[in-house]
Amino acid sequence: MKNSLIVIFITLVIIGFNGCTVTSHYKVNSNLEYEYIPKVERKTYEVFGKEQFIKEIKEEKDFQSFDDEFEAQEQISDPFEGYNRVMTSFNDYFYMNILNPVAEGYAKIIPEDGRVAISNFFSNITFPIRFINNLLQFKFYNALEESERFLINSTFGLLGFMDPATEKLNIEKHDEDFGQTLGYYGFSGGYHIVLPFYGPSNIRDIMGLVADLYVSPINDTGYNDLQYKIPDNPEKSLGITTFEIINRTSLNLGKYENLKKDAIDLYPFFRDIYTQNREKMIKE
Repeated sequence: MKNSLIVIFITLVIIGFNGCTVTSHYKVNSNLEYEYIPKVERKTYEVFGKEQFIKEIKEEKDFQSFDDEFEAQEQISDPFEGYNRVMTSFNDYFYMNILNPVAEGYAKIIPEDGRVAISNFFSNITFPIRFINNLLQFKFYNALEESERFLINSTFGLLGFMDPATEKLNIEKHDEDFGQTLGYYGFSGGYHIVLPFYGPSNIRDIMGLVADLYVSPINDTGYNDLQYKIPDNPEKSLGITTFEIINRTSLNLGKYENLKKDAIDLYPFFRDIYTQNREKMIKE
């Protein structure tokens, strides 16, 4: 049990930077990439004199009302802002100077097709997380499709290294995690917390992450309870997780840099991105 708790902490520390999501003026597109959305601009009218003046005044009030409503919706509980800012800077340094260079070197050694196949394998093998959380949210059709994907990709897809379920049969992948499940049942995010090496999170999603690690096949937590676990000790679990992170990062080189280039202040930028995207995922 002690080793299991240790590996949970270490895994939280090393998991990666993919927890980022969407700020006040950013959104996630269909390819799970972030797009900048300029602030709403007021319309111009081809009307002159008094009529134009009245329209502009009305629009100004509507615009202010929209801003007030938006700000009220976006309030985030952030009593640990000082710590979070320091950790955001640390994570940024680690990514740019350690993880990113390692992933770039890895990408030069392993061809892209091979890295995509490895990514497919990890996606397929972590099916229990998606399946269980779809069931817990009463998304039974999605859970059924996840089962179909797993069976098809594990057989015709050569243990999941290929993805015929998507490419040939158009069976959609339904990403759900326990943090989303808690949100589905009405749990608020709670305090915003930036985890070392992981990135933005909150109390609810940290609880969800621990639960997901328990059912994840690539983490040794719960090894004695769940026989499908691959690693049987913390060292193997850490090694597999680290390899998965490097491979995943190698397929997304440049995206982090493109995302943060528009940030004036990195910490609230990532905080708001994370909060907005998580709420969007919970509602879907």
